[in-house]
Amino acid sequence: MSANFSVKVGRHNDFISPSQACVVSLNSLKKSSPQAFDDDGLVQIQSKKLLNPDFNQASALSKSDPVKVSLHDCLACSGCITSAETVLIEQQSTGEFLSQLDTGKKAVVVSLSPQSRASLAAYYGVTPLQAFKKFTGFMKSIGVRAVFDTSCSRDLSLIESCKEFVTRFRDNKNLPILASACPGWVCYAEKTHGADILPHISAVKSPQQAMGAIVKRFACSSLGLQPEDIYHVTVMPCYDKKLEASREDFVFSGEVNGETDGPQMTEVDCVLTTTEVLDLLATKSADFTALEEAPLDRLLANVDESEQLFGVQGGSGGYAECIFRYAASVLFGKEVIGPLKFKVLRNSDFQETSLEIGGKPVLQFACVYGFRNIQNLVRRIKSGKCEYHYVEIMACPSGCLNGGGQIKPRKGQSAKDLIQLIEVTYANDIEIRDPFSNKITQGLYDQWLGHPGSAKACEIMQTQYHSREKTVGSYISDW
Repeated sequence: MSANFSVKVGRHNDFISPSQACVVSLNSLKKSSPQAFDDDGLVQIQSKKLLNPDFNQASALSKSDPVKVSLHDCLACSGCITSAETVLIEQQSTGEFLSQLDTGKKAVVVSLSPQSRASLAAYYGVTPLQAFKKFTGFMKSIGVRAVFDTSCSRDLSLIESCKEFVTRFRDNKNLPILASACPGWVCYAEKTHGADILPHISAVKSPQQAMGAIVKRFACSSLGLQPEDIYHVTVMPCYDKKLEASREDFVFSGEVNGETDGPQMTEVDCVLTTTEVLDLLATKSADFTALEEAPLDRLLANVDESEQLFGVQGGSGGYAECIFRYAASVLFGKEVIGPLKFKVLRNSDFQETSLEIGGKPVLQFACVYGFRNIQNLVRRIKSGKCEYHYVEIMACPSGCLNGGGQIKPRKGQSAKDLIQLIEVTYANDIEIRDPFSNKITQGLYDQWLGHPGSAKACEIMQTQYHSREKTVGSYISDW
């Protein structure tokens, strides 16, 4: 990527190619700068680094005044930060990962997401279990100490989310609750809607950050390591996870003599996308299909003694379905049997389901994917016309399995065909189980967190959000 390049920005869109990215307007924006439209009426903007598509027909910078944008300035709107060709984050790269392995100063631990595992399996034509074993074998061969599975930390996040929902529903506080597992959506809410929306977002950490907390605050002792001796890497389906790992909210102090005044550490040190795993394989001249299948590290992996992978249904975490079933049982004594029936509204990325008692809906949930649907939802919340109690939100259309960091279609393969293949691959060979029955999470509570929703669980498993400086684009959107 060159140091300076010009881009065109049209209307806000979920799918933004590197040439269509745009700029966050910072303090250096000159009010006197003239608008620079091309023949198609699109804003011509020049930038140096990360770009932002929420800058829609706003005053543009002159070519002599490039905007410098840091990670904290980025809106994470599924455009620039999810394009492999346009994002170079030095501390979140395969180069940094390999450098850590080469130095050997820290033990490298890798956590693989189930979405990335499904993408690898679909790309290479193997089962998710085979992909997991081959991935583990490859990582161990280059010096990684342990390879874990974020399906178990997702179960922990789901359990805490269930407890959070029941508490807030009974208190009728800040409903609807909006899922917090997607960092692109969270960053968008912080930068564009602030206090109007942030109180509605679930305080529970995402599976990535939950795994970071588990690895560095608890499981490290099982590996015979101190937290500061671990370099924790996650493999995720989107680039926004790099932004999430870099948030100051996920830095904690190590313990010295029982006091939390030790060195400052991040829960997740480096995030690699599924696409970057392919780059890593190429760097090491490794043929994934020919790799040997290594034994899995069962300490933090959803696989039983018979080598059956298990987890929840839903490629985006299954938040709506899991919390709906739990709430129906705990709040209304109703056991929901069989798959939930979701009604498609505007499009397949906007669906809802409800529980009715006496002909009246007592629970109303929705799944909302993609920024266009998210914007419609936000308008309903702001106007007080949102009837939902909980909404599973993901920035990417079709959800996390379609994340910007997933492996791209092969030649002759359409994006639609690929996502359908990944969805089928994800569902196959995975046994659906209740997160509350997971022996790993049960052990985490028994030995570490106490019980779901406990004071310690909330301290470790919850985070907070911040209103950030608005961009010109967000002002225009509000207007």
